[in-house]
Amino acid sequence: MDQPKKRAKPGRNPAPASRTSRPRQAEVAGLAGVSQATVSLVLSARGDGRAAAISEETRQRVLDAARSLGYVPDPAARRLAAASNNLLGVFSFTATFPTDVQHSYYPFLVGVEQEAAARGYDLVLFTGSSTGGAGATGPDALSRVRLADGCLFLGRHVPRAELKRLVADGFPVVHLGRREELEGLAWVGADYVSASREVVAHLAELGHRRIVLVREDDDAPPSTDRQQGFLDGLAAAGIAGGTGAVLRCADPARELTAPRVRALVADGVTAFVAEETDTGAAWRALNAAVREAGLSCPGDVSLGLLGSPPADLAARPVPMGFDIPRHRLGAAAVRLLAALVAGEEAREPLVACEFRAGETAGPPVPPP
Repeated sequence: MDQPKKRAKPGRNPAPASRTSRPRQAEVAGLAGVSQATVSLVLSARGDGRAAAISEETRQRVLDAARSLGYVPDPAARRLAAASNNLLGVFSFTATFPTDVQHSYYPFLVGVEQEAAARGYDLVLFTGSSTGGAGATGPDALSRVRLADGCLFLGRHVPRAELKRLVADGFPVVHLGRREELEGLAWVGADYVSASREVVAHLAELGHRRIVLVREDDDAPPSTDRQQGFLDGLAAAGIAGGTGAVLRCADPARELTAPRVRALVADGVTAFVAEETDTGAAWRALNAAVREAGLSCPGDVSLGLLGSPPADLAARPVPMGFDIPRHRLGAAAVRLLAALVAGEEAREPLVACEFRAGETAGPPVPPP
């Protein structure tokens, strides 16, 4: 949702004489205090009636801002914007597109496909294998997605510069997963903070007072959201957090060993929770370490998973934690993308996760 900004005045902030790059729609939007979708509608001069809801005052503000910046529409981009193919792109930042039903992204795609079909769109699928995956760089790394009317992106790690360039050009883009660090990028996401907080509350109700979060060593938004919810849950339960409450592992399989788990349990830790990622590395390492340490679950130690278990580890015991509504997230992403393609201003609320009682959490063992 756009925040009100002071109206731009003609002649202010003109394009510098030394500037060599073309002013972008994002700059026009920022100066006029409107969204890029609004700028696109005003400057495209469409005759399909979609700009009818824009007031004359807003239209004039956009035109004044474009004039003051010296904005000239890119003819190629204009031709692309004018041609609606009823195609939505889906781009995965992985080497192989996730079509295996056991892949964690697969349920997202089911929700995407169902919602797209319901809205009369076809899908065109792009893979990161031809552009270097998450390491794609260069101004043309994601240019192929412009074959579609707009594109949905999936991936834990993304090429920020290329996504920012698409957004600045006014191309409709939605990321599946929170990406607030990329200004102007529309996204849909799950409420990992509340869900993680609920997992900690459940363990606290069972009597646990020393709980450790095991996570991978990066700052991807899903990881930071889970950690925030975990720490909020500790604070709400009156449990001290501190540096020892979060265990960040660059390589969980190497760093989370059986001796380390035994040492933590001997020091008073009675419960562990692990984050879910597309690799499941933290949860796999935690399970293996507990098993190799000869500890029973939930007898000796309770375990929780902040997400759904990997498909190959989904057998019993079912971990306590929460389930990510992947189908609903995929559908929400398509709704948002379709709105942007239509030139509408829209946003989707965070999607709630569902608590899972599971079989891996119980009261802590009383000290001898």
